[in-house]
Amino acid sequence: MLKRHVSILALTMALAGTGAFLWQAQRAAPAFPADGMIAQQADAPTMTAPASPEFSGDIDAEQGLALAADAWGDMERVADPVERKLVNLGRGETLMQLLLDAEVPQEHAQGAISALRGVYDPRRMRSGQEIKVLFDHSAGDGKFVGFEFQPAVERSVSVSFDGVRFQAAEVAKPLQRRWVAAQGRIESSLYQAGYASGVPTPVLNALINKLFNYDVDWQRDIQPGDSFEVLYEQYLTESGEVAKVGTVSYAALTLSGKRRELFLYEDSDGSADYFTRKGESVRKALLRTPVDGARLTSGFGMRMHPLLGYSKMHKGADFGAPTGTPVFAAGDGIVEEAGQKGAYGNYVRIRHNREIATAYAHLSRFGSGLRRGARVNQGDVIGYVGSTGRSTGPHLHYEVHRGGKQVNPMSVDLPTGRNLDGKELKRFQAVLAQIEDRYADAQAGLTLVSASAGRPAAKAEGCRKAPGC
Repeated sequence: MLKRHVSILALTMALAGTGAFLWQAQRAAPAFPADGMIAQQADAPTMTAPASPEFSGDIDAEQGLALAADAWGDMERVADPVERKLVNLGRGETLMQLLLDAEVPQEHAQGAISALRGVYDPRRMRSGQEIKVLFDHSAGDGKFVGFEFQPAVERSVSVSFDGVRFQAAEVAKPLQRRWVAAQGRIESSLYQAGYASGVPTPVLNALINKLFNYDVDWQRDIQPGDSFEVLYEQYLTESGEVAKVGTVSYAALTLSGKRRELFLYEDSDGSADYFTRKGESVRKALLRTPVDGARLTSGFGMRMHPLLGYSKMHKGADFGAPTGTPVFAAGDGIVEEAGQKGAYGNYVRIRHNREIATAYAHLSRFGSGLRRGARVNQGDVIGYVGSTGRSTGPHLHYEVHRGGKQVNPMSVDLPTGRNLDGKELKRFQAVLAQIEDRYADAQAGLTLVSASAGRPAAKAEGCRKAPGC
């Protein structure tokens, strides 16, 4: 390799009895001024370094640059007086305990945590949270000056000492929205098919518990060979990390050859809901299944009672699920009863209107704040699956009362929600066309995930003609 003679300037600095050397390489090379034109530069006068017992002789250009870079790196490290000590929050550990273990004085730790509460509740920190504890060594004493952590991909939190007091700040990272399409074949359940296709859990929960829960019996209607499609929002940081998922704009289920499509529409009054292609609201007065991921274990009608040992009318539907599974209010209404009720165990009854009420039995416990006279909305958690009262195992006993009498929850004819018409229907049809364009773009490969790959495929950024991108 061709070598150029390099002038070496050895500057000896006494630091605790140790010699430190900074080597500076000088090369005769064309300089590029700001306007991009090449200019000639006169050779700088050569400076000769004094002889050193540790170095003598020639070094090539690359070696000289490497030594210079190393020297500058050392100077940068020395110039930064702030030490960032990386620690992780242990299971059951508090932020105060973590700071004390990091040798932060208790008074300073209390001041920093007090400032933090202004922007972030330290009780929300989860086990394993990574925290950088900062110490300033400029005065040689290693004074605690704050800490930093990132509670979510899209934001960071810091606490710093300004010389008088600790101050906290939260910084939100800019996010970019894109549309993601997913589709897959169902073999056993929508949840398993969606997971295999890379669909996030919040999106799957929306499909199961919000969009299709009014019309689909998840135990009897799903058959092998059925399929699903979905279009949802995804938000990414500038570095490409997925920060969160947004709303579902479109979803479709094909069950036993019958296709059901739903589109998200916000009307002129700002109220958002899901509608069929004809502009019919998906919302019904009651949810068909008021418990997440349960299986129907016993239907409405005569049966051999498993505990009493004789035939008895079963005036509700039983859904088997693990203890602690959330139970939802089937519709909007007022709580008429909430407490112990004989063989029903922990029992809740909700009055929805003058004619319709629903009841929930064998609960392990009640939802937070639930009491007689409380108003609940459809989908609110009113309790949790259990086995209280006369029960053989954890399940929800669910009843629908019409006119004071129990009726079959799985076949009762329920009133539907709003149907769009006139100008609102025309406006909806325009939005529907936009959603279809977004889905077509995503399906073409811009942001597509497919079950055939098992997990999400590579996604291209941006979109061609989707509004709002």
